[in-house]
Amino acid sequence: MSGEVAIGTPEARRARALKFVLLMGMVSLFADMCYEGMRSAVGPYLGLLGATGAAVGFVGGLGELIGYGLRYVTGRIADRTGAYWGLTMAGYGVNLIAIPAMALVGTWWAVAALIALERFGKAVRNPARSTLLSFAAHDLGAGKSFGIHQAMDQVGAVTGPLIVGLVLWWRGDGVGGYQWAFVLLAIPAVLTLISLVVARAKFPNPGALAPASAAPDARLGAAYRWYLVGVGLIAAGLCDWALLSFHLGGTGVVPAHWLAFVYAAAMAADAIAALVIGSLYDRARERGGTGIGVLAIAALLAAAYAPMVLCGAQVPAMIGVAIWAAALAATDSIGKSVVAQLTPAASRGRAYGGYYAVFGLAWWVGSVIAGQLYDRSPAAAAGFASGCLVAGAAVLALTARRAR
Repeated sequence: MSGEVAIGTPEARRARALKFVLLMGMVSLFADMCYEGMRSAVGPYLGLLGATGAAVGFVGGLGELIGYGLRYVTGRIADRTGAYWGLTMAGYGVNLIAIPAMALVGTWWAVAALIALERFGKAVRNPARSTLLSFAAHDLGAGKSFGIHQAMDQVGAVTGPLIVGLVLWWRGDGVGGYQWAFVLLAIPAVLTLISLVVARAKFPNPGALAPASAAPDARLGAAYRWYLVGVGLIAAGLCDWALLSFHLGGTGVVPAHWLAFVYAAAMAADAIAALVIGSLYDRARERGGTGIGVLAIAALLAAAYAPMVLCGAQVPAMIGVAIWAAALAATDSIGKSVVAQLTPAASRGRAYGGYYAVFGLAWWVGSVIAGQLYDRSPAAAAGFASGCLVAGAAVLALTARRAR
């Protein structure tokens, strides 16, 4: 798909690239209304259905393992078949089934199975979608492309939890209230598919946005592999919201019916941080740097979130949630931008698949360990998370030197 030569003036190419990024951002906006609305509520919902802290950590981590771990396979399929649009559409279609179905089941393990199904859909779509976006990055800038997309993504991530919070306020925060919320999330799931059809019709071949490579190179170098080590450590330190919300609601730091609103505020912070951090990354690149150091600094600063959320009172915990959200923004914007920087277009689907697989495996292992430690001592879980983030920042700093 990337074999066509981009044509037109630089201004025209940038305009087309921006239009494509905005269309794909609209797709993600509606998708995240659905997914993040569910995610904001699933921790307390699992608790109502009888899950323990260790079970919540396991379920949250397992979902991310499936959602990320399978992406290497789907990325290779995307590279070999060129079916970027088909895989993207199939993956988004799963949302329409999995999330509303959570209203129809009555056990925590059945909800866990649906979480796994939803994450499988994300595994199918994300390497293909990220590859499509990377084509627009040549003229628009990787940090700007992924930063804009992430910001629009987070608009949906704010709106979805707000909808869920209002439903819980209206129907109560018992099992019935959560079921009403999951049913209503079918609406943004449908809007996601409609938006995707429009984007596909406008840009049947996004590969034309990027220049053809004179000599395609499929190798993934040492800097990419070291980068994955650093990213894995960071992922292990970013506790899943299911565990954080389980703690905040279970200890009374935040009333259960306010948790969806807290999550919405966190996603708003994520959106702002994505634009700021993406811009810093592009500026670092323009000055001749790799930009990886920006992600390393973000990871180092993020180490403060865990003790603030898991060991602090309400105000420090809310600040910690905002820091956690900013760290997610860094990995979602700069993290994917660096992959485009370090890898050739001919293997980008595989490269994104590897990135997501390492991130997901590390997130699962980290979530399981954090959940087990949490049942013994929240402070131990916080120490583990912070240590992983500091180690990840150190590895990325070394990677930045190797990538020069």
